[in-house]
Amino acid sequence: MRLFMKFRQTNITAVAAAKASISTATAYRLEKDSRLPSQKKAPRGSRRSDPLADIFDAEVVPLLEAAPGIRPVAIFEETMRRHPELGDGVRRTLERRIRSWRAIHGEEQEVIFRQVHEPGRLGLSDFTDMGSAGVTIAGQPLDHRLYHFRLAYSGFEHAHVVLGGESFVALAEGLQNALWSLGGIPREHRSDSLSAAFRNLDHDARQDLTRRYEDLCGHYGMTPTRNNAGIAHENGSIEGPHGHLKRAINDALLMRGSSDFDDLAAYRRFVDEIVSRCNARNSKRVDIERAELQELPVRRTSDYEEVTVRVTSSGGFTLRKVFYTVPSRLIGHRLRARLFDDRLDVFIGGTQLMSLPRGRASSSGKHGQVVNYRHVIHSLRRKPMALLNLVYRDQLFPREAYRRTFHMLLEQLPERQACRVMVDLLAMAHERGCESELADQLAACLEAGRLPDMGDLRARFAPDPSRLPNVVVRLASLNAYEALIGASLTGDAA
Repeated sequence: MRLFMKFRQTNITAVAAAKASISTATAYRLEKDSRLPSQKKAPRGSRRSDPLADIFDAEVVPLLEAAPGIRPVAIFEETMRRHPELGDGVRRTLERRIRSWRAIHGEEQEVIFRQVHEPGRLGLSDFTDMGSAGVTIAGQPLDHRLYHFRLAYSGFEHAHVVLGGESFVALAEGLQNALWSLGGIPREHRSDSLSAAFRNLDHDARQDLTRRYEDLCGHYGMTPTRNNAGIAHENGSIEGPHGHLKRAINDALLMRGSSDFDDLAAYRRFVDEIVSRCNARNSKRVDIERAELQELPVRRTSDYEEVTVRVTSSGGFTLRKVFYTVPSRLIGHRLRARLFDDRLDVFIGGTQLMSLPRGRASSSGKHGQVVNYRHVIHSLRRKPMALLNLVYRDQLFPREAYRRTFHMLLEQLPERQACRVMVDLLAMAHERGCESELADQLAACLEAGRLPDMGDLRARFAPDPSRLPNVVVRLASLNAYEALIGASLTGDAA
């Protein structure tokens, strides 16, 4: 039709029709009425009467005006209660009618303003729960989160496995690991209203900053900012990538064929490898952004909390509802404990004594225990019956085979004898350095349904006399030392 109308401007009807490859009759018909056939059809009216004609304006619209946030399904249920004769078939009709009414008369909705991100300006931090991944460590479920850092411009990512909650320690350790892995510092650090960073008391973010978080950002020369409380899409540059990262981890676990890892370090390496693959895809943009980042300081700042604890007569100390054992020689001493996300570093004065795995209290409020049987075995040998009702008895056993063996001993022997045999087994594991090998022997006894033979085990794990080195110490003569002193004095005099 358009081609005919074009040719008709300079040609007669028959010539224009021939050039447009239509009949002359069609050409005359188009000159009389240029509407398309679809435009000539009268709109089809409704084939049945409107079931909502009498109630929509009278009943539904007042509900929508009084409660703008009400769901259509709630209005449908109320309509069915008032007019059961309508039937369930009107639900979709009602939902479409409500959607159309809201498009014309509804409230204004919030608009998402897309932002232009400059290289080197904005880095974001957040935590995401990983409980749905089903990760286990040596068969035990791992309740953990991921600290997730991301640069808004290039998409550089860093993830750190966090065993506890969204604490300042986890934030400080994860953020510093990310910055040193990146090799530079963005000018601004954005997070949501983390209790680790903000007190969440005032509307003014500058007054809301905790001292430690402010010091952390000041050490690295970053301006701390946060999105408005409850407005997650303002942190969208990391909220969305949460899902991408978790799906990538889940896919990698499926391809791996197992979600069980030998230890926490192996799982952390697994996550690091996945994140590094994501960063490799954005390597060009990351290189562009690295050129705009600030330089790193000379050293890291503290990423731990430091508290003072006192070792009690129980052979340990309680910290954050968790009891930790230490060597008994420290009873009565005051120690400094540095709390990291996954460990405690214990100091006496300026000397570091040990590192302990960090424990956490149960969600029900029950206290936890982190127990090392080597710390108390010497005293337990003198009082073996203390094992029977020991508060942290189950945590005392280093492996599952030891716990099961004790239960078998209690079933088949008197309590006193069972406690003595179990303490002797723990002492053997400690003194002869055979904790793993002894556990294998105990597991074999459990499978066979027999009690362990202490004589046989002592003979098996006794030191081999033929392999013991024959150490001969020859003491030097004291005259040799006097000769050296005399030579030294002679040299000074010369």
